[in-house]
Amino acid sequence: MSGRQEWNHTPELPIAVSPLWQWPPKPLAALKWYADGWFFLTINMGILALAFASYALLSPTLEQAAKVSIGWVALIFVRNFVLISLIAGGLHLWFHKYALQGQDKKYDPRPFPRKGRMFTFEHQVLDNMVWTLASGVTVWSGFEALFWWLLANGHAPVTTFTATPVWFVAFFFLIPVWESFYFYWIHRLLHTNALYRFHALHHRNTDIGPWSGLSMHPVEHLFYFGTVIIHLVLPTHPVHLIFHLMFYAILAVTTHTGFEGLWFRNAKRIHLGMFHHQIHHRYFEVNYGNLDVPWDKLFGSFHDGTPEGKARMRERLAARRRT
Repeated sequence: MSGRQEWNHTPELPIAVSPLWQWPPKPLAALKWYADGWFFLTINMGILALAFASYALLSPTLEQAAKVSIGWVALIFVRNFVLISLIAGGLHLWFHKYALQGQDKKYDPRPFPRKGRMFTFEHQVLDNMVWTLASGVTVWSGFEALFWWLLANGHAPVTTFTATPVWFVAFFFLIPVWESFYFYWIHRLLHTNALYRFHALHHRNTDIGPWSGLSMHPVEHLFYFGTVIIHLVLPTHPVHLIFHLMFYAILAVTTHTGFEGLWFRNAKRIHLGMFHHQIHHRYFEVNYGNLDVPWDKLFGSFHDGTPEGKARMRERLAARRRT
């Protein structure tokens, strides 16, 4: 960026992928990587707690879900609507509306939010809120209601903790692994000429805020929340379904705050934004996946945040234009 620093804040560089995929093997580092992602005050653990609370208090039973009813379908929609409003709205107020953290640990130096004709209502936050709530929550809730009905009627395999305790617990930890695979490939698909016209709505946000994460075209939401197709193959419980969809929805919000984390009294209380994905919003054609499984490294689209990484990106894109 001419005349201006490229980033207001960067984490430790170069960006590293999970030690599980590094050579030579680093078993202790890999264990710490995944422990840090789950225990104890982490987004993953918070979503897990919300999933169990939602299952116990704000969901139908399998007996109720066997027959479609406006009551239990509406319950799912209202629960998800309120949940995402509180999380995205709360983070927006903290980081952007009242700027309680100022610019500290904000990645992009440019002011947020923006205005312009590229946005619905010519305002970035209103644009993001409309697409998140009207389309995102609707598609998310629709998939959840559909799979409740499928599980209840024996069209998808069901398990319980009593029947398969090890698998019941393991499935929660496997969802992020599945997400690494699924998200990378649907994201690459959305960047093709045939589908980018839908994904372009999300990429209106070159700088991002909490409401940007789920701001997508309805077609993209169908791809995004289509992750639940795995429940047609593997035996799961309704709480797995709730967690899986919440994981995709809430993680989209928290990783798009635009800040590395929530800092309070000079200490990072919780890790949030991913610089790896912030780079994708800046340059579009890099970092399609995440850091748990290094698909981008395997296929040459990895940008590690360094000047050398930027140079490799430019060389790759220039070579592609020449072919």
